Amino acid sequence: MNNFSHYCPTRLVFGEGTIAHLERLVPESKRVLLTYGQGSIKRNGVYQQVMEALTRCEVFTFGGIEPNPQYATLLEAVAACREHRVELLLAVGGGSVLDGTKFVAAAHYFEGDDPWAILEGARVSRALPIGTVLTLPATGSESNPNAVISRDEIREKSHFGSELVIPEFAILDPSTTFSLDARQTANGIVDAFVHVLEQYVTYDVNTPLQDRQAEAILSTLVEEGPKALAHPHDYDARANVMWCATQALNGLLACGTVGDWATHMIGHELTALWGLDHARSLAVVLPGVWRHERARKRDKLMKMGARVWGIVDGDAETRVEATIERTVQFMHDLGVSTSPADYGIPPEGFVEVASRLAARGMRLGERGHLGRDEVVAILKLCA
Repeated sequence: MNNFSHYCPTRLVFGEGTIAHLERLVPESKRVLLTYGQGSIKRNGVYQQVMEALTRCEVFTFGGIEPNPQYATLLEAVAACREHRVELLLAVGGGSVLDGTKFVAAAHYFEGDDPWAILEGARVSRALPIGTVLTLPATGSESNPNAVISRDEIREKSHFGSELVIPEFAILDPSTTFSLDARQTANGIVDAFVHVLEQYVTYDVNTPLQDRQAEAILSTLVEEGPKALAHPHDYDARANVMWCATQALNGLLACGTVGDWATHMIGHELTALWGLDHARSLAVVLPGVWRHERARKRDKLMKMGARVWGIVDGDAETRVEATIERTVQFMHDLGVSTSPADYGIPPEGFVEVASRLAARGMRLGERGHLGRDEVVAILKLCA
């Protein structure tokens, strides 16, 4: 097991009716900016619950944060923070709202000319405190330091991380997810599923506990995800999916292990260039990464096949291929295509994706061995 440092200060408040706990989580008289997305929280009653719980605070609102949060929109939120002298940010929505809010928290105190520098590695030395009411489980952003931001005018999608933007608290009420449509639900399941795989299907460094934790999340998503899709008001299924998504990327699985994240880095380029939903970009790229890296990932793929899918018959190559195919089928069963062509991505676009990554000096994969040519080869193997 590798050395590690794990820090997760978020208070998680889980269960039905827990939005009311905002009354004690947010100090009286705080100046709060409530951030949200495209307005679903006003249609499903979440907004009203939040406002009723914050009657002792001065609340300002900022809506319109996009599914891939846009830099220009977030700069408007930064301006609103400064105008209203905001003391706390409350993100009400899914991972995109929370990611965008994390950027706002960091950009609020940025002293340079262009806060985009935060996405290019500028150090975050101060940030506004953040809380969240999660309504779309997927990214795990409610208890981690990470955020991904898009900037369409320069066709970029980039990420940053800072312990200073880890939410102080997160309210997770599964009933708030009842109104999610099939696409949003499936995206959340796939997103969480691939988050686990990026940390699990690498190579063995003797982390049996972390492996079992990863397998537990994967198996639970396989069991509960389809239930949540088929029965949107199944509280238990929604609750289990929500908790899986949080556990998938709160840092525990990464403790002492080796991460890949090539699927994410390539997937970000697909979103930047062709506008794919984040989860669907992951579904496109993952099979290609595994097929290209099947020899290096063989042992973990076989372990996953046996423990998650029950694949134990045949030689190593047979079991590896069966594991890949079964994972692809799981995504298809959720209604998520893994084919680049289905999203309008032409074969000639593969070189552009690889060249953009190479121009940033990126070497991908758990061994840092994937460069421009390998990325092109991976995309050609996507099914």
